[in-house]
Amino acid sequence: MNMFGLGLPEIIIILLVVVIFFFGGEKISEMARGLGRFTGEFKKGKEEMETEIKKAEKEIKDIKK
Repeated sequence: MNMFGLGLPEIIIILLVVVIFFFGGEKISEMARGLGRFTGEFKKGKEEMETEIKKAEKEIKDIKK
């Protein structure tokens, strides 16, 4: 990827500087906390879904016996 003679690392650094300038450090820390909470809730939901699927598989196997 070579946009305007810049490589990917340079573009990422420029975007980070723009985001920090636009939102400010405090807002970015709030967004990071929110992202962390979202990640935790997503992980918890995924684990609950896997548990339900395993439970349903076990019930189906028990019914077939």
